[in-house]
Amino acid sequence: MVRKKKFTLSTMQIILLSFLVTILLGSLLLALPVSSATGNAVPYLDALFTATTSTCVTGLVTLPTVSAWSTFGQIVILLLIQVGGLGIITIMSGIMLLLNRKMGIGDRLLIQNAFGLNTMAGLARFVKNVLIGTLIIEGIGAVLYMLVFVPQFGVRGIWISIFNSVSAFCNAGIDIIAENSLCNYAADPLINTVTSALIILGGLGYIVWWDVLRVVKSRSSKNRKIFRHLTLHSKIAITITAGLILVGAILIFIFEYTNPLTIGEMSWFDKIQVSFFQSVTTRTAGFASVPQGDLTNASAAVSIILMLIGGSPIGTAGGMKTVTIAVLICSAFATVRNKNNATLFGRRISDESVKKAVAVVVNFLTICSVSTVLLMATNNVPLIDAVYETVSATATVGLSRDLTGTLNTVGKIIIIVTMYFGRVGPISLAVALGSKNESQNVISEPTEEISIG
Repeated sequence: MVRKKKFTLSTMQIILLSFLVTILLGSLLLALPVSSATGNAVPYLDALFTATTSTCVTGLVTLPTVSAWSTFGQIVILLLIQVGGLGIITIMSGIMLLLNRKMGIGDRLLIQNAFGLNTMAGLARFVKNVLIGTLIIEGIGAVLYMLVFVPQFGVRGIWISIFNSVSAFCNAGIDIIAENSLCNYAADPLINTVTSALIILGGLGYIVWWDVLRVVKSRSSKNRKIFRHLTLHSKIAITITAGLILVGAILIFIFEYTNPLTIGEMSWFDKIQVSFFQSVTTRTAGFASVPQGDLTNASAAVSIILMLIGGSPIGTAGGMKTVTIAVLICSAFATVRNKNNATLFGRRISDESVKKAVAVVVNFLTICSVSTVLLMATNNVPLIDAVYETVSATATVGLSRDLTGTLNTVGKIIIIVTMYFGRVGPISLAVALGSKNESQNVISEPTEEISIG
């Protein structure tokens, strides 16, 4: 008798399904009349769109969050953002640890795949640190926000502060302050600083936090050369993040300097902080301190590039990731200089890392390209607006040139699918849907040289 093969899901498929189930449950809750500010249920497609953008921590919205949803609806959205930012696997693992349940090998594999870690060592401590660290940073952010929002909104300012802190740290970019995002606070140093700090901390990634703390604790002398003792991953993440934010801010400052629709009429200080904030928020956060549709084409192009790159791995940010781009650039320079190996900070980058980086970029750009073509085929929109929208959706940024709310039904579905693919990760999707790894062939295929370039 032939024994039927038992159907099992891979760890990556479980992660994909966990996000999908969370989105569907969230959409059902948001479709209830109690979730609507008017008491009348919103169209299900808008509820599904909102659940997707919240769980995928994107920030694109078809309905204004501040006016379309009741307090219950906003609570649902906030929970989806928190779950989406940390990942349902992390949340469930935290509950297991809270109940003093031991993590089995299956649980450890799920966490390892969810964060893209290279080892299963110390996963329980890692999850605990992630949850505690997240709560501490979000708590500090909320308290600082209250200094502005409580005097302005009264008791409701507490809820606004908590919501904004979670949304900023998770790089969601959704707020319940006004329909124009943070444009009313473009010249507020505290709001700009707190929001930027939360975005950067969430985007740097958890392992960079622990690495910096490890080096700080281990260095006892006054002359702590912290950077030298960081891991290669942390060095790349910090360097590329700082460089992109600085270069992006300078370029936006130059391109928008005389634009009366954005910073043209502002003081020098305000021009600097708005340019800096725009550079930071494009790193997958999605808050806007100036209308994105009023940006010059040059600034929009810079923002698209920053959105494509995104934040760093093993954090709350999206995009192709800083480390991925650094690996590709170093590999390209090594090839041009006829070197066998790519190196960074005196360390050789493995061939496996280069292959993964290529796979991520190809999958990412494919999703962006297909989504752009489909969006333009189904909605009569300018190319720059369509590219801005689809890159923002794929990179889970949430910035829009006033296009999201005008999309037709097909356009909304396209962006929903794009946001989901962008959150779970192009390479993760390919691994989950693909077949199991084939065993190494005893006889490999013959090699033949081809022309490149």
